[in-house]
Amino acid sequence: MSEQLEKLKEQLMEIDNLRSAAALLYWDQATYMPPGGATARGQQIATLNHISHEKFTSDRMGELLEDLAWYELESPYDSDETNLVRITRLKYEKAIKVPSDFMAKISNHSAASYQAWTKARPANDFSTMLPYLEKTLELSRQLADFYPGYEHIANPLIDRSDEGMKAEQIRLIFSELRSKLVPMVNAITNQIATDVSCLHGDFPEQDQFQFGNMVIKQLGFDFNRGRQDKTHHPFMTKFSINDVRITTRSKDDDISESLFSTIHEAGHAFYELGINENFNATPLGSGTSSGIHESQSRLWENIVGRSREFWEFFYPKLQSAFPGQFDSVPIDQFYKAINNVERSLIRTDADEVTYNLHVMMRFDLELDLLVGQLAIKDLPQAWNERFRSDFGIVPTDDSNGVLQDVHWYSGTIGGAFQGYTLGNILSRQFYDRATQTHSEISTEIANGKFDTLQNWLREQIYRHGSKFTPNELIRRVTGNELSIEPYIRYLWGSMVNFISYRFCLLWTDGEDFQVLMLDKFSLCLPISG
Repeated sequence: MSEQLEKLKEQLMEIDNLRSAAALLYWDQATYMPPGGATARGQQIATLNHISHEKFTSDRMGELLEDLAWYELESPYDSDETNLVRITRLKYEKAIKVPSDFMAKISNHSAASYQAWTKARPANDFSTMLPYLEKTLELSRQLADFYPGYEHIANPLIDRSDEGMKAEQIRLIFSELRSKLVPMVNAITNQIATDVSCLHGDFPEQDQFQFGNMVIKQLGFDFNRGRQDKTHHPFMTKFSINDVRITTRSKDDDISESLFSTIHEAGHAFYELGINENFNATPLGSGTSSGIHESQSRLWENIVGRSREFWEFFYPKLQSAFPGQFDSVPIDQFYKAINNVERSLIRTDADEVTYNLHVMMRFDLELDLLVGQLAIKDLPQAWNERFRSDFGIVPTDDSNGVLQDVHWYSGTIGGAFQGYTLGNILSRQFYDRATQTHSEISTEIANGKFDTLQNWLREQIYRHGSKFTPNELIRRVTGNELSIEPYIRYLWGSMVNFISYRFCLLWTDGEDFQVLMLDKFSLCLPISG
C-alpha cells in the first residue's frame, strides 16, 4: 500500500473523529441534554462541522487525491483501495463547492430549529416555527445554488441523500406507484374495519422498552456495540462501526409505536454494524444512500416484523411480557391488528399500504416550496388540503399535521423524504432475492432464527458500505434495476388476507394477472406474475 494512501486514511480518520464528535453531541441533544443547553450545543456542533468541512476541502486533501488518481485508472474497479479513492474524490468535488462558513451556518440553524420544534409540536404552535422554517428554506435554496446547472433546484439536495436520483425520475416512480396504491387503499378501507383494540391498553413505558430490546437482541442487535434510548422522534446514529445508537418513543396506551420504531431503527443499525471494519473512519464506512438504508429499516420493521412467522415466535413472549393484556386475544386477531390498513394522520404510524402516500405528499410539498409555488406561511393549509385530497381526512391540529415530522425542522428542505418510499420498494426486491437463495428463511423466522437472513444481508449489502453507488448495489444484489412490481405484489399478497370479498385470478399474456374483486363491486388491479 502506498505511503500517500496511508496519509489519506490518516487525514480521513481525523475528519471522521470530528464528525463523530458532532454526532455524539447531536445524540445527546436529542436524548438527555437539558433544554437550557440548546444555544451552546448548536454552536458546538457548528464549530465541529466547520472544522471538519475545512479539513476535508483543504488543499492538502486535493493534493493527496491528485497523487492517488492512478488508483482509479490502474487498479480493479471492485478493489477497496480504488473505491476509497474514487468515493473520497467524488465527495471532495461536491464538498469544495460549499464554503465551510455556510455549512456551519446550516448546522447552527438546524440545532436551534430542532430545539424549538421539540417545544412547538406538543404546544401545537406552528407560528413559533414559521421564522425557523423560512430560514431553512432560504438556506436550502442557497445550498442547491452551490451546484449550478441543475435541471430542478431539488436535484442537488436529493443527490446528497440518494446519489444519482433526480426529481423527475422520482416523480415518475411515485406516479406509477400511486396509480396502483390508490385503488388498493380504496378496496381495503371500504371493508369492515379491523378490530385493533388489542393494541391499546396499559403498557408501561419501561416494559415496552425492555420488550423492544429483547426483540432486537433476538434479531441480532449487538448491545456490546450499540444501545437504545428514548427521544422525541426515533433515529439511528453512529460514532464508529463499533458504536451505533438507536432511539425510540412510546405511548403508554399503544403497544405498537415503540415496538415497530425500535425494529425500524435496529434495521438501520444492522446495516452500519455490518460494514467492513476496514472501512471505519473513511467515506466507505456508512450506508450508500437514504433509499438503501431505508430498505433495511423497512425490511426488518415490516416484511419481517409484521409477518405471521415472526409473531408465531414472538407472540407468546409478548403475552408473557404484558400479563392479562393478550390472554384472550388469538394470534390471528393480533396479526390482523398490526397489519390494519386505514387512512391515518401520522406517517410513522401508518400501515404499509397508505405509508407511501404520506411520503409522496411531503415530496410534492418540498418541490413546491423550493420552486416558490408555496410559501412557508401557507404550508399548514396546503398540508391539510392535500391530506383531504389523498386521505379523505383532515388533521385535527398542526401537531398531527405539518409539525409531525422532524426532518424539515432539523435539516434542509429537499431530499428528506423520498428515501422512505425508495426503501420500501427495495426492501421487497432484496428480501425476494434472499429467499430465492435461502428458501428456509421463513421457517427459520418462525423459530426465532434470523442468522441466515442477517448473514445474507451482511454479505450482499451491509459489508460494502458506500463502496458501490445505490444503482450499482441494486444491480449486484438483485440482477435488476429498481422495480415497484415485487413491492406491489407483496402488498397485495399480504393485504388480500384481510379482505372479505371473493377473488378470481385471471392470467393474461402468460406473464401478468389481474385480481378481480367480486360481490358488491368490481375492481381490477394489475400485478406482475
